[in-house]
Amino acid sequence: MKKEYTVTWASTAENDLSKIITYLAQSSPDNALKILQKIKKDVSNLYYSPEKYRIAPELYDQGIMHYRELIVSPWRILYRIADSTVYVLSVLDSRQNIEDILLKRFTKHIL
Repeated sequence: MKKEYTVTWASTAENDLSKIITYLAQSSPDNALKILQKIKKDVSNLYYSPEKYRIAPELYDQGIMHYRELIVSPWRILYRIADSTVYVLSVLDSRQNIEDILLKRFTKHIL
């Protein structure tokens, strides 16, 4: 029997997704709905096999190996596994500089 995880969305990830869908809906509400459904469907894979996705390479290069990513092109869904819970932390556009975005978010919480 496969282990089942709980998937919890952080408020930051929910806000990221909301902004993406709101932006896309301005030009095509139907497309925005399709993308929302696709992202939610793909994230549902995390309930059963979150380990199968890669460690975020920018963080891996820094020796940080706790964060993984699920790609729903062009978006990257960053998450962390802790015990039997998967925490979805961010939904980022891969066309942007991910390192800058993460650095800004991390330093915001430190200061």
